[in-house]
Amino acid sequence: MTRRFTRLARTAAIFTYLLIILGAIVRITGSGLGCGEHWPLCNGKLLPPLDLPTLIEYGHRLVAAGVSVLVTALAAYAWWLRKGAGSREQYPPDGTAYVALALLVVQVLLGAVTVKLSLPPWTVILHLGTAMLLLATLLVAARPATLTPGATLTPGASPGISGTRPSLAGLSALTLGFATVLLGALTANLGAASACVGFPLCNGQVIPAGNYLQVVHWVHRLLAYTLFGCVLWWAVSTKRRGAWYVVGLVTLQVAVAAAMVLLALPPPLQAAHVAVGTAVWAGLVLAVL
Repeated sequence: MTRRFTRLARTAAIFTYLLIILGAIVRITGSGLGCGEHWPLCNGKLLPPLDLPTLIEYGHRLVAAGVSVLVTALAAYAWWLRKGAGSREQYPPDGTAYVALALLVVQVLLGAVTVKLSLPPWTVILHLGTAMLLLATLLVAARPATLTPGATLTPGASPGISGTRPSLAGLSALTLGFATVLLGALTANLGAASACVGFPLCNGQVIPAGNYLQVVHWVHRLLAYTLFGCVLWWAVSTKRRGAWYVVGLVTLQVAVAAAMVLLALPPPLQAAHVAVGTAVWAGLVLAVL
């Protein structure tokens, strides 16, 4: 039964990843108000006319509904395994699924507020940040329920991770990764993505002398460069395979970002930037935790 729980958690994580990418496509195509300011209905209807902006936004809402069903089912299944008919499980799941459910509620409320307030940047950023935390929580919930040989399991704990604690470098990379994601969302939603021309410098300058949009963009880049250095140090010092996977993902993300800037922000590369950035975050969570 715990295998079923793990599969359900993995499925919910995959759908959450797809939801984040689709949310980026909504922003890139300007479809955020494709359903008007109506929520949960779309243009006041359950099945609205599906022109392209409405189709994109409506598809995003349908995937969000699927994530809601999966996360709710995961929390209910966790409760059933711990308290109900599945209480005979040797290693019942911990409370991670309940955290995911709480994050889902916050995410849904933020989505409604974002639409009602006509997409202010601060709600869009909080919406993405909560989605990243939800993805991380589901990845933790999807840990295989096996006890590491030689490890001890405290009462009420859940198996699936080794007894070693995450390194300082790994935790630093995780924190930097989350901050970089949020600054990336701020850069995109403020229209600062085109404020720095050229790569790796900002308009040929180490310290841009322009407006605040250049500062926002440049800080995002500096965080990305720092993240690369941090994960490289982490991989070299720990020699962990997962850390080297993250190094590869961050390298790919920097390459996509460079191409995106040099080619004047084509929409497919913008979507790829979000997709790889989310994969970096997921890789960090898996490798660190």
